[in-house]
Amino acid sequence: MSVSLNEQKTEDELWVEFHKTRSPQLRDMFIRQYMPLVKYVAGKIAVGMPGSVEFDDLVGFGQFGLLDAINKFDPEKNVKFKTYAVTRIRGAVFDELRQLDWVPRSVRQKSREIEDTIVRLESNLGRTASDAEVASAMGLSEADFQQTVLKVSGTSILSLNDVWYAGDDSDHMSIGDSIEAPSSLNPDVIVEREEIRRVIIEAINELPEKEKMVLVLYYHEDMTFKEIGQVLEVSESRISQLHTKANLRLRAKLTNVRKGIL
Repeated sequence: MSVSLNEQKTEDELWVEFHKTRSPQLRDMFIRQYMPLVKYVAGKIAVGMPGSVEFDDLVGFGQFGLLDAINKFDPEKNVKFKTYAVTRIRGAVFDELRQLDWVPRSVRQKSREIEDTIVRLESNLGRTASDAEVASAMGLSEADFQQTVLKVSGTSILSLNDVWYAGDDSDHMSIGDSIEAPSSLNPDVIVEREEIRRVIIEAINELPEKEKMVLVLYYHEDMTFKEIGQVLEVSESRISQLHTKANLRLRAKLTNVRKGIL
């Protein structure tokens, strides 16, 4: 017998039933119901990926995340399934990309060089380093620095999803999670998780205004780079630059926090 959300039971009631029975029919129904969400998340991720990364592959990776979300979702926790699933789908995609190691070594090295330069500068300056200061410290013109940022832009979405906190029962938190829902509270979070969240949010608030806005629009408002460019009246490549610089600055600030410098 097929099951539909249009039947008398509400979706919340169906989740409760699935949580108790683990019905294969309900599982299949939820997979069909939320497959568009997998394609949506894959589409957003694909924007920042090089041409060698196939959209269909991202969808395939995301399907594992959807199945994981369906199996682990607890309707008794005050969280909407869509919110929970997006995190799991995105995490599954990035886990697979990390294993593939699709980023060229030279690009990783350049990204690390920029991040290390920002760490050093901001440790010495005690404030956010400007583009001009970072470029000068790297021995580059500002124009060359911006081109370098574009070259490493494919790594920025991946690294924003690195895990910065790992608790019990696969309870992970990334930088992107804090940007995505800075005011949300999980009833099961622990003090350490909230402290890490506080540190990340403080680091976000110290970013230049345009970079902070790009992160909020991308992760919290679910806008694409093209849509953000239209809002800010700049090119899509400029949004990619701002996103990448925001990521590198964030990671640099958090590296200094971990070292006890800031």
